[in-house]
Amino acid sequence: MTSEVRSGASRHVVLAAGGTGGHLIPAFALATELHARGHHLALITDERGANIPGKPDFMPAHVLPAGRFGTNPLGWPAGVRAVLEGRSMALRLFESFEPSAVIGFGGYPALPALLAATSAGLPSIVHEQNAVLGRVNRLLAGRVDAIATSYDVVDRLSPKHAHKVHLTGNPVRPEVLTLREQDFPAFTDESLLRILVTGGSQGARVLSEVVPDGLAMLPPALRQRLQVTQQCRPEDLEAVRSRYANHDIPAELGTYFEDMHERLADAHLFIGRAGASTIAELTAVGRPAILVPLPIATDDHQAVNTREMVKGGGARMIRQDAFQPKELAKQIQVMAMNPQSLANAAHCAFNCGRPDAARDLADLVETMSGIDLMDVIRVGEAAPAATRLRARASTAAAGGEKTGERSAA
Repeated sequence: MTSEVRSGASRHVVLAAGGTGGHLIPAFALATELHARGHHLALITDERGANIPGKPDFMPAHVLPAGRFGTNPLGWPAGVRAVLEGRSMALRLFESFEPSAVIGFGGYPALPALLAATSAGLPSIVHEQNAVLGRVNRLLAGRVDAIATSYDVVDRLSPKHAHKVHLTGNPVRPEVLTLREQDFPAFTDESLLRILVTGGSQGARVLSEVVPDGLAMLPPALRQRLQVTQQCRPEDLEAVRSRYANHDIPAELGTYFEDMHERLADAHLFIGRAGASTIAELTAVGRPAILVPLPIATDDHQAVNTREMVKGGGARMIRQDAFQPKELAKQIQVMAMNPQSLANAAHCAFNCGRPDAARDLADLVETMSGIDLMDVIRVGEAAPAATRLRARASTAAAGGEKTGERSAA
């Protein structure tokens, strides 16, 4: 879902993101929205990001050196040299591309580009996908002009930067967003229970070890109606296949599903990690979930990501050390033994979604680029969360646009 060019003014915009899907998926979604509005895009990333699937063809990628700063101080000087080299390269790119704004999505490859932007006096924004402000975005928070967030409450965000905060949400892929208009799949006492299991781009061994045995512990009336789709690591594939066969549970397994959005559309329940893009897609579509945060995630951000969806009633969170077959079976029964309970959880997940994230973030970019808009969502001292400005909402209501919540089935 994209918007028309609103101002007739074309701009050049640079997006900078680390080379993982969590950083790049929202960058690609924003790029698609800005491109539809007539703007020109360039991406700054690392080698992984330049080759990641899903990058729009219209957006050239520029690979810049970006040092990492781990726990060993002996590696810091090399990291600093790489950042400074990347900053110099970014400045040269800016001289030829002449961007009107630079937007960073976190990850160390975004650091040189944002440092170059702030030193050159270019409007700059950082977007935080998680419910905890990431390390690079914390380093840049005092320098940039705006901080776009995906959650109403973001940990590790200093109160002194509250005036810069804009709640936009986390942009998701257009093909996922179109599913928001579809109803939750019908689920009754007799129908199949379709479960989708993924562990992020690399899979998660704990899901391969626990989920098949947990599903096998469900009451026969529920177990006999299971239909499972599960993403696995290549080295785990045959073992998981054997587990499901031993339990006589039909399961489609794969290391990667190109049509993941279609599988999400059919799913009644999701089981998996709690990455920012995963939760953004689950809430955009309205799918209930059992979330198992990655225990080694920086600042435990995956666990914090679950907070809003769990509080809203759309998900249950199980820490990995408690993620055992018996506990999983228990939580599935709570959610799925009564068909209405699962539909209610889907409704709650749906109402946690921020489907306008790409549009709102694009509005913010255009505003920073000198295009005057009135419908940018503002959070902070200027407008508290309870009184956020949504000029667009009244316009949509007058035009009959669907703005209300989806009712429970």
